Amino acid sequence: MFDRRNFLGSAVAASISHPVGAQALKAVPLPAADLHGRDEDAYWKALRAQFLIPSDVVNLNVGTVGSSPRPVLKAIFDGFAQTEQMTQPGSEDYPIWGYGSWDQYRRPFADFMGARVEQMAILRNCTEANSYVANGCDMKAGDEVLISDEEHGSGEMPWMLRSRRYGVVVKKFAMPKPPKDAAEILNRINDAITPRTRIIFVSHISTSTGVVLPAKEIAALARSKGIVSAFDGAHAPGMIKVDLNDIGCDLYTGSMHKWLFATKGTGFLYLRDKSIMDRVWNTIATGGYDDPTRMADRYMQIGSSCIPTLMGLNAAVDLANNIGMDRIEARGRMLCDYIHAEMMKRGAEDWTSPDPALRGAIATVNVPPVQRMELQDWLWTHHKVRIRGGNPSKLRLATPYFLSKADIDRFLGLYDEFRKIKGIA
Repeated sequence: MFDRRNFLGSAVAASISHPVGAQALKAVPLPAADLHGRDEDAYWKALRAQFLIPSDVVNLNVGTVGSSPRPVLKAIFDGFAQTEQMTQPGSEDYPIWGYGSWDQYRRPFADFMGARVEQMAILRNCTEANSYVANGCDMKAGDEVLISDEEHGSGEMPWMLRSRRYGVVVKKFAMPKPPKDAAEILNRINDAITPRTRIIFVSHISTSTGVVLPAKEIAALARSKGIVSAFDGAHAPGMIKVDLNDIGCDLYTGSMHKWLFATKGTGFLYLRDKSIMDRVWNTIATGGYDDPTRMADRYMQIGSSCIPTLMGLNAAVDLANNIGMDRIEARGRMLCDYIHAEMMKRGAEDWTSPDPALRGAIATVNVPPVQRMELQDWLWTHHKVRIRGGNPSKLRLATPYFLSKADIDRFLGLYDEFRKIKGIA
């Protein structure tokens, strides 16, 4: 039986013996800007020290959730310490967002993503943003949305809800496993388009396989046929360099808590211009939702939310800019190529792509007869190595910049050991 008093007592005792807050707020210097050129391993090791992840833990599952580093945590904690004093200068100022435009938090992230502030709405997660798209676009019964067979539940289910309520048709095309090149993906999308297709909604980076889809080419294809292009970019910010206005899509959603390592509870919706905003209804509404002069800001009118999360977002953007997205992307791709090649040597079936251009920092492989959950539980319970994938035998291996080759080699050695234990040749 749950004992609330004992639980609370244990929590207090734990906070005294393990002062996590103090540890998180402890300043650890960032590496010098020129260290990367002098000693690359030392540079990435210094950045690893920004994360609270214990040194004996290997996290190959940033694809589910990232770990906020010290600068982000400090910004969050400082934000609460500041806002909860309730000493805001104006009599109508309060420590919440969801009613104002908050450009000081929108603009840094918009700049980071190659967008303008008036195109960017900061929301609470990618699911909320995807629901805006699916529920807000004007469509009638029989109209089609074209999605891939690899969409995350938060991308697919809003459309399934729309289908059940209003008769919108959800049509899927099969992603190649693996795609040999970008043209193969484009051809499958083009072949699945019908006269009833109104929206193409696909992931920029597949949560299932890690394939980096040719977003710019897909957007151009949609535009040539008068179809709205929308992307679920949950994995893109912080993994690869993104320029939304260069991609040329109509709508783009995403999360900041994965590869950008921002606060949990931050997501976004990008809308290209007023013409697309006029076609997407707000599905959460409070005062200001219907003011077209507010542009993307009107999709932020969602009620009380938490300002310190946005302070943490600014710190995450600052850290990524300090490192440089070109450097982050190159690091993630290098580690991904390494773990991908090593798993191929071990006879794994490639589900990402043999084309390095279609890989970012996720390599997905199929490894029958290894049972994914059995391996996953064994790795974490006995060896503090986190992975994820899909049943029965799919492994999704994420390679954030703070990992080392030694971390990957540790996983590979344990994978080999597990196969021996199970008698798998």
